[in-house]
Parts: sequence; structure tokens; C-alpha cells
Amino acid sequence: MYNPPAFAETRDEALHAIMCASSLPVLVSPARGGGLLATHLPLLFQAPDRLVGHVAKGNFHWRDFDPAQDSLAVFTAAEGYVSPSWYPAKEEHGRVVPTWNYSVVHATGRLSIVEAPEPLLEIVTALTNRHEQGRAHPWAVSDAPDDYIAAQLKGIVGLVLTITKLEGKAKLSQNRSQADQDGVIAGAARVNPALADSMKRRR
Repeated sequence: MYNPPAFAETRDEALHAIMCASSLPVLVSPARGGGLLATHLPLLFQAPDRLVGHVAKGNFHWRDFDPAQDSLAVFTAAEGYVSPSWYPAKEEHGRVVPTWNYSVVHATGRLSIVEAPEPLLEIVTALTNRHEQGRAHPWAVSDAPDDYIAAQLKGIVGLVLTITKLEGKAKLSQNRSQADQDGVIAGAARVNPALADSMKRRR
């Protein structure tokens, strides 16, 4: 990842927050026969070094990836277009152009699969609890009949990425003046509140 020092994010808590805020990361793995496999799927970070998720058995990713090589999970949190009209510098000298602000994490590690019912149920339950939290009436895996859940588990395979490297980037206008940063926050607040909030937290 191209990662200039001004944008590099190295704080563990910030890296974990980006991963938790990413709704649909991408898992990329080398295939045994050559080439790359890519799957969009929810992944849950489990401290200190695990990402867990699952795919349908019909998805060839779990069958064809090379477990002897590293896989890569790409997480994107708040992101969005930055208009030059948001910069006070536009009125001062006009030497401004559009850009894109974003926060991302690349998690590298070895991928393994989970097929046994009990640990697979643990993965499904953990993912469900993560995404149901905060709802007025959260749904739980235990709300469904046991035999139905058992049948559903037969159609999926769990994935576990054991993380060996985390690389983060938060490109949030740090290379602009304070006035321009304030202008981007104000502009983004009107059309992309999540990006504005991300910039405020990064200060």
C-alpha cells in the first residue's frame, strides 16, 4: 500500500476501530493453481490476532486458496470525495484540486478453514451478536430452531485469518492547512457526516 508518513496510522486502537467500522471488507488469497481469489464478506476482529467470517460452501475461495501463502483482508471505513470548493485556499489563490479522503487497514496473515459444527456456530454467533448489538430488539442465533441452524451450518465454511501484519492509512487532509482541514470537515458534515467525524477523531 502506498502510505506516505503523513497518512500512516500505527495506533493499535485506531487500526482496530477501522476494522470494526468496515461493513464489508475484501478477502484476497492466492490460489493453488495461480491467480487470486477475492471475496467480499463480513469479518470480525477478535483480539489479539484473529479475523473470523464464513462463506457459502459453493464459494470456491475456501477450497482453492493456498494455505501456505499469506492472504490479505482489506478494510475501508469512512471515505468520500473532497471538493476543492471546501478549501478556503480556493478563494485565496485557486491552486486546489479534488481528492478523496479515506481510512483503510490491510491485514495480512495465514488463512484456515473451520468445518466442525461447534466452532462454526461460535463464529456465526459472534458475527450475529456484533451486527445485532444496539438494536432495540436484537435477533440471536438461539431464536431460530436448533435443527434449522444445524442445517444452515452445513451450507457454510468458517474462515479464520491469523494476523501477522497490520498496516493502516488514514488520509484525512493532514497535508492541508488547518483552515483547509476545517473547511473539509464543515463541507463533509453536510454530505458525509461519517467522514467529518473521522477527521475530527484523527486530530
